[in-house]
Amino acid sequence: MHHVAAPDKPIGWEVNDEQAADRPLLQFLRFSVGSDAYAVRIELVREILEVAQMTPLPLMPTFVRGVMNLRGAVVPVVDLSARLGMDATEIGRRTCVIMVDLAGDEGHGPQSLGVLVEAVHEVFDVEEGAIEGVPRMGTKIDPSFIAGMVRVRGEVTPALDFERMLAQQMLSDLIAAHSQKGSMHALAEAV
Repeated sequence: MHHVAAPDKPIGWEVNDEQAADRPLLQFLRFSVGSDAYAVRIELVREILEVAQMTPLPLMPTFVRGVMNLRGAVVPVVDLSARLGMDATEIGRRTCVIMVDLAGDEGHGPQSLGVLVEAVHEVFDVEEGAIEGVPRMGTKIDPSFIAGMVRVRGEVTPALDFERMLAQQMLSDLIAAHSQKGSMHALAEAV
């Protein structure tokens, strides 16, 4: 019989394969932003697309890459690298748009959104109890954007909280602040 360590039990406590099989598995999509790997729960992902023609929108912050036509629907595209405070993504051969469906927040309905990433790598499984907490220090990005840490082939990967970092109200507030800053700058130049 093959044994697996139980993550929530003391060292030395083991469960057999049948007990391990009873634990629910969560699936994650692993992708790259810059030189770093991240993951997101697969149930948020509708599809993965090659980068298509995007129409830039004037006076938008860097993280709003533009809009694209997806089977007749106009969908906003967020550059995840820029949203995380890094340089904007350079479009390359492996660059993809991850289409996500997010529940609406207060006063907003559900939202479909494209998320621009450097590359998509794989879908992997994680036992529900194996998601680790977010470190208080040492993350390259705002820790509030990380839902937890997951392991894939021994490598710790941040699982992003798309519902939080891409919430409609938060994006709207960031866009409004950017527009207001742009208006103030234009006004200062005119004076």
